[in-house]
Amino acid sequence: MNAPAPTHRPIQQLPDQLISQIAAGEVVERPSAVVKELLENALDAGATQVTVRLEEGGVKRIAITDNGRGIPPEELPLALARHATSKIASLTDLENVNTLGFRGEALASIASVAAVKITSRTQGAAHAWEIVGSHQGTVSPSSGPFGTTIDVQDLYFNTPARRKFLKSEQTEYGHCAEVVRRIALARPDVSFSLTHNGRTIDHWNTSESAKRSAQILGGDFAEARLQLDESAGPLRLHGYVGLPTASKARADSQYFYVNGRFVRDKLLVHAVKAAYEDVLHGDRFPSYVLALELDPAMVDVNVHPSKIEVRFRDSRAVHQFVFHAVQRALARTSATAHGDTPAPVSAAEITPSSTSLGDTPSWRRPHEQTSFGSQLASPAWTSGSGGGGGGGGGGGSRASSTFSPSPFPPGSRWDAPTGAGVPQRTSDYGALFTGTPKPSSQPPGVQEAPLPETTRPASDDDFPLGFALAQLHGIYVLAQNRKGLVLVDMHAAHERILYEQLKNALDAQAGGEQMQVQQMLIPVTFFADAIEVGTAQEEHETLKALGFDIAAVSPTTLAVRAVPTLLKNADAQTLARDVLRDVREFGGSRVLIERRNELLGTLACHTAVRANRILTQPEMNALLRQMEATERADQCNHGRPTWVQLEIAALDKLFLRGQ
Repeated sequence: MNAPAPTHRPIQQLPDQLISQIAAGEVVERPSAVVKELLENALDAGATQVTVRLEEGGVKRIAITDNGRGIPPEELPLALARHATSKIASLTDLENVNTLGFRGEALASIASVAAVKITSRTQGAAHAWEIVGSHQGTVSPSSGPFGTTIDVQDLYFNTPARRKFLKSEQTEYGHCAEVVRRIALARPDVSFSLTHNGRTIDHWNTSESAKRSAQILGGDFAEARLQLDESAGPLRLHGYVGLPTASKARADSQYFYVNGRFVRDKLLVHAVKAAYEDVLHGDRFPSYVLALELDPAMVDVNVHPSKIEVRFRDSRAVHQFVFHAVQRALARTSATAHGDTPAPVSAAEITPSSTSLGDTPSWRRPHEQTSFGSQLASPAWTSGSGGGGGGGGGGGSRASSTFSPSPFPPGSRWDAPTGAGVPQRTSDYGALFTGTPKPSSQPPGVQEAPLPETTRPASDDDFPLGFALAQLHGIYVLAQNRKGLVLVDMHAAHERILYEQLKNALDAQAGGEQMQVQQMLIPVTFFADAIEVGTAQEEHETLKALGFDIAAVSPTTLAVRAVPTLLKNADAQTLARDVLRDVREFGGSRVLIERRNELLGTLACHTAVRANRILTQPEMNALLRQMEATERADQCNHGRPTWVQLEIAALDKLFLRGQ
């Protein structure tokens, strides 16, 4: 179908009313745009109390009252005139905008498509003044409190075609309410009240940002967030980032502010998303409330009609600052957020009766040995008796294995003193969390060695995740700390530990260090199709960078001759197929740069300890210590929690204690 031929008219000056209506097409997209402009003006006027009244989703009426400075009567006509503002007067002001509204056309545009009345009273004035309609209206005396009320009624009454594009009342109200929430989040020092059709919907008194964000984003966000406040030169980022465990299916709880202005900027969104890549894979979205402060001269806020997008003078520096600040916040685990990660107990604190990693406890008789030794055939574990006879010290038999891979060298002792370390009976744990001496754990007739004077009691600062009590269904580790009970998903926790170790190893290689690889005594061969064989040959350097040596020994056979040391106990064939698949699908360079974290997460998942693997208590405690020493150990690579805390108060409530 051919478009109608345009009508030829002479060039002519447009009337002011039509100019304002054209501008309204950009500024007044829907009722929520009116709410935004009027709220920004109220805050620029220094308001500390703002009331928003809506009728029929804002289409019938939008009335916003503030207690700001007010507008003198002689300036009321200018407030409704085009290109009139009190916020900029020169190009220098435009390049250093530090107010929310500044264009000088919002009120004129609104007045061109709706019935507008402004009532305002300045401090010291005997009464209020009002103007109705447009800048050509008459200013007359009125009544009202100090501040300003702008009443907008019958939006688009004179442009019915625009009104047809509006959605239902409830939809338009939802957009208006979201604008109020955005601005209220940024200004907890201002009280806000929102009513719709005569009913109060929301009311927020002045408060701190922590309370305001909890009120607006809900208790779930308040219970699963990390505080952030970092500065670097002229840049400061502060606010809250939600834990990956509180992620959502939609990106509807993401609030970013630049110098107090809500923005939806691609650069900032990408920086935050990249920071979450280590802890939130898949199609989940984090929640956050973040505010970036910088010199107004470093950001251009005049690149979009609704000012929702900005442009930074040094976009790369801003991106890196935001990325690293959020990444560091997420790297702090809730177990160790109080400070440094725990340090191993010194050798001077080890007592003769303490339990070495792999040693038989001194109180256990030979006939009481566990059957854990029969559970160690899986390649996920290495025997603690290996290493060329580097024993556990004394003459005790080795009834357990070391947790592998581990940040501790083979044969090392991650032990604690009897009064503060890894006791083997539930009764021993009571003394760890009280100041009283613990009862003897020795069987009758067996003397317990005295504690040395250097022994210090364990505390949350030393071992925030506490000490292992038992294993549940081969899946969960139960531990006790000062707060109560800790439940650990051993596979998820080990997966995170391995992932961080793999990532650090790859980063170290980029810095010039050699990737630690394990040469296979007997190469693992497997059948491969032509594509897999071709990928192994074409991407040999990429595979080598990842720590793999995969070579073709025939047109249909591949041999795995080396794997990263951290993955030496995993199934070599499965690892090889996974890495070949990703390298083939995304290309060598993309795997090492863009897809690296996903690949390392897959490798860690395959290597991590599986469910139904029986752990000894030293192994369980070694896992807890590794978690405390690992960044982002609160979540696995998919954003699921690795451990939860059940406090004593919650347990008391379950059993109705004290009621």
